[in-house]
Amino acid sequence: MKLKSFLLRYYPPGIMLEYEKHGELKTKSIDLLDLGPSTDVSALVEEIQKAEPLITASRTEQVKLLIQRLQEKLGQHSNHTFYLFKVLKAHILPLTNVALNKSGSCDKIATGSFDKTCKLWSVETGKCYHTFRGHTAEIVCLSFNPQSTLVATGSMDTTAKLWNIQNGEEVCTLRGHSAEIISLSFNTSGDRIITGSFDHTVVVWDADTGRKVNILIGHCAEISSALFNWDCSLILTGSMDKTCMLWDAANGKCVATLTGHDDEILDSCFDYTGKLIATASADGTARIFSAATRKCIAKLEGHEGEISKISFNPQGNRLLTGSSDKTARIWDAQTGQCLQVLEGHTDEIFSCTFNYKGNIVITGSKDNTCRIWR
Repeated sequence: MKLKSFLLRYYPPGIMLEYEKHGELKTKSIDLLDLGPSTDVSALVEEIQKAEPLITASRTEQVKLLIQRLQEKLGQHSNHTFYLFKVLKAHILPLTNVALNKSGSCDKIATGSFDKTCKLWSVETGKCYHTFRGHTAEIVCLSFNPQSTLVATGSMDTTAKLWNIQNGEEVCTLRGHSAEIISLSFNTSGDRIITGSFDHTVVVWDADTGRKVNILIGHCAEISSALFNWDCSLILTGSMDKTCMLWDAANGKCVATLTGHDDEILDSCFDYTGKLIATASADGTARIFSAATRKCIAKLEGHEGEISKISFNPQGNRLLTGSSDKTARIWDAQTGQCLQVLEGHTDEIFSCTFNYKGNIVITGSKDNTCRIWR
């Protein structure tokens, strides 16, 4: 094995190694999820070298410099103020969801609609690349895989479908739920996809073959969100039963239940490193929990209606929420303080997300527009 080059990954922090094995170019990643401004870099590099034979003594200084660059980047907590950049008028029938592609370029948006289709758009020009047709009822959730080669769509027709971004063709259909699919997401490597349904269950699927790997049973009402943490060790699910559950991804067993909301949980998420969990509820509040202690560390109050969507920025220091009060809000993830209100939509916001760098926000609303803020 011969090391060819290093690549930095800022969110979450890590180093990608490109190496040659039997004449083939391969990559592996070293996750540095605990890296912080006060980490002892020399000690960390020693640890890495013990575990990774590709990083020889001659590479020590180079790796130190890379990790110091990561430290600097993590220290630059953006205090970005967002302004409206573009409005996309999307489908004839109302929009149900929007997603940004995950690769560093972040140049594509997918939108799902009541018209049973999913459309793929250019962020810069607003041009439509593809319209994915095949569902027999409205599409309510969608997600890109991390490699940005596939879009997954979940529908009221009880199925999920995977679509090829390049040619616009359907790759496979995931069948097995007995009620509508309301949430779906890929794991970090893109080989697993998770779906949450109104049938109260969550299913883990093999994204390559479309076969079921695990069924998570434990919630006593409809599922509203389901996703993996970064290292794929845990699955987080939110439900209309007012709770979130944490599951061991390997064996499908429930390891913790997060409580405290007075009404249905409509969305939940991890930060990129998996240390924090955020929940959004129909009670009009959001909460931040520690993934380690499972205790609530902040409460986000200020919206005048239910909060249907919540997500962290890549740096993990900001939260974005979208509400039926027609606004989206940016919050400080440590203190729970509201920093900015994004106003302009004329109907409830059901979808909102940051791009990979955290400097663009997308909001989707029942006013049938998708707004890009930067």
